[in-house]
Amino acid sequence: MTRKSMLLFLLVSAVAGVMTFLGSVLGHFARHLYTGAIIGGIAGVVVATRIAVSRRILGPKRMWPANVGGVLGLILAAEIATRNMSTPVIPLASILLIGLGAIFGAASRHGKSIAD
Repeated sequence: MTRKSMLLFLLVSAVAGVMTFLGSVLGHFARHLYTGAIIGGIAGVVVATRIAVSRRILGPKRMWPANVGGVLGLILAAEIATRNMSTPVIPLASILLIGLGAIFGAASRHGKSIAD
């Protein structure tokens, strides 16, 4: 894994994780906890990939594939987290799937670097 891939992974995982938490808190007040978490997570993926493009971690042509991969990772993470709520470790670890999804999405375009 290259340095830029690792930075993208950490950035998307952190931003989307925080936004997912904030979305679930706001959604709780509206009695839509899971909907708020998903909307917050999607917003977090989009914000994180835009930050990555502005910091030249991610190439502009790879932003949308990274968004799609991150959202797919978010859906998988949400599914795993909701089925394993008995321990806090699995839902927290599932946040890492969002970053992995973004990396796989960004790498899906042909090329050797995600910065292209």
